[in-house]
Amino acid sequence: MHEPYDELHREVKRREARKLRARRRKDERIWFGLGMFGLVGWAVAVPTLLGLALGLWIDSRWAGGYSWTLMLMLLGVIVGCWNAWYWLSQEGSLIEKEKEEEESESENQS
Repeated sequence: MHEPYDELHREVKRREARKLRARRRKDERIWFGLGMFGLVGWAVAVPTLLGLALGLWIDSRWAGGYSWTLMLMLLGVIVGCWNAWYWLSQEGSLIEKEKEEEESESENQS
């Protein structure tokens, strides 16, 4: 007889818990986003600058028909982009796993 009310009560509790978690994590998400922005920037910039420096050094030591500076700078950009993609995919996996755990936890509580 009280089954519809029990179901409604569980649903309201689940939504309330989700909103409370979201409010608590609001500040965390801002800092997390800024941190990711910095991580992606450095993940691309460092290999690019290392490739550029190595290419300049090689070009200054041995003159040739190819520009080692451009080739190694491009290689640095490619390595940096791959590095940034790797870290972002790892963080995305962790976020998804955390979501699944929270959903299963909230289902177990009801």
